[in-house]
Amino acid sequence: MNIDKNIKNKKQELLSYFRDRATEFLTQIKTKFADTQSDKRARAINEALNQTKNNLITTLLQQAEKDKWTNQEKLEAILMITYCNIVVMIESRNSVRPYEYMDFSRRVGELWDPFCKLCFYYPVNNISLFVPPLFSEVKKKMTDEITDYIDNLTISDEEKQELKRYYDKVWSLVSSGEIQLELDLHFSHNDQKYVVDFKSGFGSNEKGNTNRLLLVATIYQNLDDNYKCLLFVRAQENNSYFNTLKNSGIWEAYCGNEAYQKISEYSGYNLKQWTETNIDWASDFNAETTQHLTNNNLLQYLLW
Repeated sequence: MNIDKNIKNKKQELLSYFRDRATEFLTQIKTKFADTQSDKRARAINEALNQTKNNLITTLLQQAEKDKWTNQEKLEAILMITYCNIVVMIESRNSVRPYEYMDFSRRVGELWDPFCKLCFYYPVNNISLFVPPLFSEVKKKMTDEITDYIDNLTISDEEKQELKRYYDKVWSLVSSGEIQLELDLHFSHNDQKYVVDFKSGFGSNEKGNTNRLLLVATIYQNLDDNYKCLLFVRAQENNSYFNTLKNSGIWEAYCGNEAYQKISEYSGYNLKQWTETNIDWASDFNAETTQHLTNNNLLQYLLW
């Protein structure tokens, strides 16, 4: 496999490369795991193909550094490598454990998130990633501020201790453990910090996740660094949970084409145009996979 800037146009060559690798891997995997261990076979082929993809990208980035590729040139090459890898991963997984509705819809969502994030890892615009704060750090900072405030009140020591006990009770109500402030993506653009959550769509059982996102965004809103919380959802149609977040005043929520527009606005790259130009699931899958997905009405979940 020759790695150069033109790899962004070598879909068929990349598909053939990944399929040949998959054939090699499956030969080994089937000797290691029995027919009854289809879940282990599926996991093994996914891991092997992801490693192959990572090896290709590592080689590409080394070549890109040497030849001084632009971020857009790197991004378009990596998008094509990633897409072709996804196609063959779905084919290979389906060959050892045929997809059903729940597995497939969930898997498509899992793959969309990291695919979109590539635009921010190799941005056209001048953005930079940052490490999100730890909840323990945020809690300590807030606690120290409140403690200092209480200590300076003109009240008795007993009353100060009582206020501190009530404050501790509030924290115990907020969480029984650590709150995860790390979301899917964290970047800075024009001196503004953004935290981003990607979702494939909102199901009928999203109350807990919605409440978690509201809590996380509320914490970010109360930090000094002036964070903005963005929600990008793949599905065009969503339910009341999405609307709850959209109307909360603390999440800027976008779905479908609006989400792609915002990805383009912040990263500087039109990912929607790339998908419309390069992605053709039904034609890119092998015949066996396309037939299975068609027969089981699963192609509808591949609307990227």
